[in-house]
Amino acid sequence: MPATRSRLGVIFLTVLIDLIGFGIIMPILPMYAQRFGAQGIGYGALVFVFSAMQFLATALLGRLSDRIGRRPILLTTMLFNAAGYVLFAFAPSYAVLFLARVISGFASGNISAAQAYVADITPPAERARGMGTIGAAFGIGFVLGPMIGGLADHYLGHVAPGLIAAGLSLINFLSASAILRESLATEHRTARPLLDFGHMGAALGREQLRPLMLVWLIAPFAFAGYTVALPLHATAALGWGAKELGWLFVVIGTIAAAVQGFLFGRIERRSGARALLVVGLFGMAVSIAAVPYAATSLQLYAWTVPLAFANSLFAPAASGLVSIYADPTEQGTILGAAQAFAALGRSLGPLAAGWAYDGLGQRSTFLLAGVVMLLGGVASMWLPQRVEAEAVR
Repeated sequence: MPATRSRLGVIFLTVLIDLIGFGIIMPILPMYAQRFGAQGIGYGALVFVFSAMQFLATALLGRLSDRIGRRPILLTTMLFNAAGYVLFAFAPSYAVLFLARVISGFASGNISAAQAYVADITPPAERARGMGTIGAAFGIGFVLGPMIGGLADHYLGHVAPGLIAAGLSLINFLSASAILRESLATEHRTARPLLDFGHMGAALGREQLRPLMLVWLIAPFAFAGYTVALPLHATAALGWGAKELGWLFVVIGTIAAAVQGFLFGRIERRSGARALLVVGLFGMAVSIAAVPYAATSLQLYAWTVPLAFANSLFAPAASGLVSIYADPTEQGTILGAAQAFAALGRSLGPLAAGWAYDGLGQRSTFLLAGVVMLLGGVASMWLPQRVEAEAVR
């Protein structure tokens, strides 16, 4: 158990540094796009291509990690991340900014390898709580990253955030190279076609995995639509700028870190991951649908708190359940399929939200996103309880 905790600590630090670099970019990306003359569709395209590349990368990297191990995937993508951030910092045009997001999107596909690493070193009964470790790293990264990005952009200039993110990626590479041990035993390694998307169809075709795969598609689709519509709504209705958006990300990240780092494990032991998955999805549906009725910044924050709490229950529960249902020889492949569905949802959601915002209006956009999230909640209720119960035993 102490060895497992120490290895979880290593992967926590690895993901944390990675996510701080990602978080640095989040609140300033809309302003960078506008600097090169991009309108809403241009900003949406930057969000879309990041997730589209993540979709391709998760399909490749999850299977590749099952073949060669988790460590090489994690280390290589850290270097890709550094290159993407340097391009972001010195981008002279929208085209180069677009290329930077392509590279960073591909590198972000390493999350399936990180999740598989956790699945490798934790027993089934502890797996959802192990996934909460990654969730906590996400939360803290979203707290520190936007703060660093906003302050660096304001006080040090537009080049600084990208360079800081690149530096963190290089530090991550050096530290992980020294202390991150391989987690996948040789006897559990398998060789499957790397660019075969059939693993998504196969996972969807398995009865006990189908509800989770649908959830992994639907929830990111709805949430990504919300994250694209929110800056447009906050700017138009409340007069927000980068600073206000940055602080909102800080609130979301703080809640995520607290819930996934400290509360999730305690709650999950009593209720089970399936119940938290269902509650998280329905909670997000209600909170997203309520956003356009927030007439003040305080009201928007009031609805952000339950949304962030519900999302923090959903993410580790969904990851933990997928890894419980998957065989030890296919952890990377099935988690890669789940992340590929999520990346596909995050790719299509921004385009759908942009279309809805322009054609139907802001209120309808949030209501539709809430309805789609509600469908995810319904799908999660199809999930059988007996598999989780057997894993706990």
